Amino acid sequence: MTIKNILISQQPPKAASPYSSIAEKYGVHFDFAPFFKIEPLSSREFRGQRINILDHSAIVFSARSTIDAFFHLCDELRIKIPETMKYFCLSEAVAMYLQKHIVYRKRKIFFGDGTPASILAQIGSKHKDENFLIAMSDSANNDITGIFQENGFRYESAVFVKSVSQDLHSLDIRSYDMMVLYNPADVKSLFENFPDFSQGNIKFVSYGKSVIKAMTEAGLEIEISAPTAEAPSVAKAIEIYLEKNS
Repeated sequence: MTIKNILISQQPPKAASPYSSIAEKYGVHFDFAPFFKIEPLSSREFRGQRINILDHSAIVFSARSTIDAFFHLCDELRIKIPETMKYFCLSEAVAMYLQKHIVYRKRKIFFGDGTPASILAQIGSKHKDENFLIAMSDSANNDITGIFQENGFRYESAVFVKSVSQDLHSLDIRSYDMMVLYNPADVKSLFENFPDFSQGNIKFVSYGKSVIKAMTEAGLEIEISAPTAEAPSVAKAIEIYLEKNS
């Protein structure tokens, strides 16, 4: 099967990207369309989880969206976060985003290198007795919670943001030969928009571990999985596939 039209379930690149050279070299066309958007939970939705934020001495953030939702919720519920609260972030970029809401230099903030295991290294023996609150989205995988459970840390996880499916009906979904999905919420949105969707000849690309389970459960056959050592990005994975199948 010749690949001509490829749909990527994300926003279009803002700057020059490798997709342009791939399109020119292999004669393919890329469309970009986010399948879902992130929204903060309402205070009513959050209360349904029966989580008391002030029961915890440390908070774990893996995304900027959960930081915004967390502090907005605290304002709405009139929760004053003590200066003694510790913040553990997945990456430096996430940690620096805290400056939007708190005086960074006056807080105890720790960050990893982008991997769940790196948060464990930041906790070490010095902070292992904290009572952690892991801030999550409703479509997040459980890599961080799994690590905390394995190490016997005291923790609770709470959802602060939810994925809301976008309206995709403007897309001619059957016109695509290949489709790239990144998140379980992408799979949810695909079938919410097209309840009778069947894969047919469409080649699916999965990016990241979290989406594979959702795709498999939905009956989607995955043609390409990334990242890998050979293909660390979606663009590279597609380029390798087109080179082998052109």
